[in-house]
Amino acid sequence: MQVKNNKKTIRAWAMFDWANSAYNLVITSTIFPAYYVAITNNPENGNRVKFFGWSFVNTALSDYALAFAYLIMVLLLPILSSIADYKGNKKVFIQFFTLLGSAACCGLFFFNAERLEIGIICFALAAIGYSGGFVFYNSYLPEIATLDMQDKVSAKGFTYGYIGSVLLQLICFAFVLSPATFGITDKSLPAQLSFLLVGLWWIGFAMIPFSILPKGSPNAQTHQHHIIKGGFIELGKVWVKVKSMPLLKRFLPSFFFYSMGVQTIMLVATGFAAKELKMETSALISIILIIQIVAIGGATLMSRLSDKHGNVRVLILVVAIWIAVCIAAYFTTTATQFYIVAIIVGLVMGGIQSLSRSTYSKYLPENIPDTASFFSFYDVTEKLAIVGGLFSFGIIEEITGSMRNSALVLGLFFVIGLFLLFSLLRTEQKVQKNSEFSAL
Repeated sequence: MQVKNNKKTIRAWAMFDWANSAYNLVITSTIFPAYYVAITNNPENGNRVKFFGWSFVNTALSDYALAFAYLIMVLLLPILSSIADYKGNKKVFIQFFTLLGSAACCGLFFFNAERLEIGIICFALAAIGYSGGFVFYNSYLPEIATLDMQDKVSAKGFTYGYIGSVLLQLICFAFVLSPATFGITDKSLPAQLSFLLVGLWWIGFAMIPFSILPKGSPNAQTHQHHIIKGGFIELGKVWVKVKSMPLLKRFLPSFFFYSMGVQTIMLVATGFAAKELKMETSALISIILIIQIVAIGGATLMSRLSDKHGNVRVLILVVAIWIAVCIAAYFTTTATQFYIVAIIVGLVMGGIQSLSRSTYSKYLPENIPDTASFFSFYDVTEKLAIVGGLFSFGIIEEITGSMRNSALVLGLFFVIGLFLLFSLLRTEQKVQKNSEFSAL
């Protein structure tokens, strides 16, 4: 049996975040969106592009591609997590999705204005690789850390991710800002080299957790159905169990709605700045680097605040700040204003992700055998939120012609999530009082 709170195992687990967070920073947050907007922007035709003959607003197309990728994962994850629980081979799935994602990033090396379809397909495949690996990565948390350590271990993972991604971003930054230093004359090559480096970084550092993390424990006795159908049956069983858990069944709806906002903002922020504020690539990279550095402290700060005030109260504070961010984004017109908003985003970005994961893990019964199925449910909830958020953001932009209006819609999702968190807080207080009464 795997010993919990083993420092070597926890470091190895956190290194997976170090490995794949470079994708999240370079591909979804900085260089890819800036490069994509630069090579597809054409105000004369409404910034529209052709994708296999279909016409889309350029940024809406990338939103739809990501939404489609996450929808694929919503359909696949129940099946794959069922297999992982049945055979105890969750590490195999992490390895598969890591290879897929890193190969797709390397494929983006060939993306240019003439090869739009290749770029969008690799962009979507990389998202599938990233999100697919993360669900099995998350499911290790209750296996490697005791309940009292899960906030700190979760924050450690995100901290490693931010540090690792910033290091690679600085390397890519050198190519983008000073291509002449490296003898580069092709304007597309710095971005293309960055995509290639992300793929190599991702698969290279992932070898550390692959060599140390446990394979997983088979749980065949709980799976009495065909693997394909059984995945959805297991997901249904998890939902039945969730409905009997008063805290978890109130946490998940709030998590769904505020995740629609959080995940979408993180994925579209650079495109927003490039398109609405006409900011240069160098300025965009600087902003995202600031966000990552601030987020390192933010994840640690939120972990400490949760120790003192409780997870739910801190989540309420963070979601309220996100609402203010959405309103501020609507009125942002200058680079300085965007810098201020970006710093605030960095402060709450890592905190809300880390706390959400550890809160869910804390609400699970201890020593449950089917952690992959429970975390599949968590990740399906998050992926559905991303699909809804990205699709809403894209369709509002296409209808109104402005990403600012899309930002306001995201604010509404946060408002709903905030009200649901207050409901969760009241339920948590009731559960605690009942527990204290029973102990008397």
